[in-house]
Amino acid sequence: MFKSGFVSIIGRPNSGKSTLLNQLLGEKVSIVSDKPQTTRESILGILSLKEGQIVFTDTPGIHKPGYELNRRMMQTVYNSLEGTDLLLLLVDASTAFGSGDQYVVDLLKERGLPTFLLLNKIDLVRKEMLLPLIASYAGKHPFTEIVPISALKKDNLELLISLILKQLPEGPPHFPEEQFTDKHERFLVGEIVREKVLLNTRDELPYSTTVLITRFDESQPDVAVLYCDIFVERESQKKIVIGGQGQMLKQIGIEARADIESLLGKRVFLELYVRVKPKWRDNPRFLDSLS
Repeated sequence: MFKSGFVSIIGRPNSGKSTLLNQLLGEKVSIVSDKPQTTRESILGILSLKEGQIVFTDTPGIHKPGYELNRRMMQTVYNSLEGTDLLLLLVDASTAFGSGDQYVVDLLKERGLPTFLLLNKIDLVRKEMLLPLIASYAGKHPFTEIVPISALKKDNLELLISLILKQLPEGPPHFPEEQFTDKHERFLVGEIVREKVLLNTRDELPYSTTVLITRFDESQPDVAVLYCDIFVERESQKKIVIGGQGQMLKQIGIEARADIESLLGKRVFLELYVRVKPKWRDNPRFLDSLS
């Protein structure tokens, strides 16, 4: 009896959705940082097992949109709920329940889909607090399952996979066994560069930074030639990304090149340019060029 289906991972920013997806797959398909709203569009992660195939969707963190970019991110979340067989609501168990969490629970009530509640980061919660926390969340919504996990430490992830498979319908696989994401290499390269920008720059940059691949040349068998534009909104931000004597940009390039070479399986020539595009987050035409 082979099971297959679609499972959407939803939650507030910084709840650990991308970390969870990468750990479940054993592959890095979604970039990770401690900055909110790192994920900007839905990313499929495909887990093929002998018992079945689970097609996960990693989604942007649920938040109140303030820019055109954020409105598109939230529309991505809503679109991911269409045609899904199961929702995984991921919450940070180490933080108190707040109005943002209630907003997510209200969204679940509107949709009426079977939902697992995943209490993430249980390694940061005192054991005696776990049962009261589970009881508290159980009173807020009729969750199909409540599973305490630590995505980072892989605690209870095998249990989670078995519970998901029980919930999914019988059916053939939706993707070839060897495929682990729906995203092409060009997209993954851009995300790797953006991740390194997030990890190396100050907190004011993440929301106002994006990456556009302008050249992706794999015509040579042993080397890939890649040119990437890093866009920011102000000249002051450009100076931060470049750094004194170009050291910040150099470090971003070194870290990105290592990950890209691992992804592509060949040497990489990587050129990074930093460009200023004022108010790009509210520019529909520019946002269309990124997709």
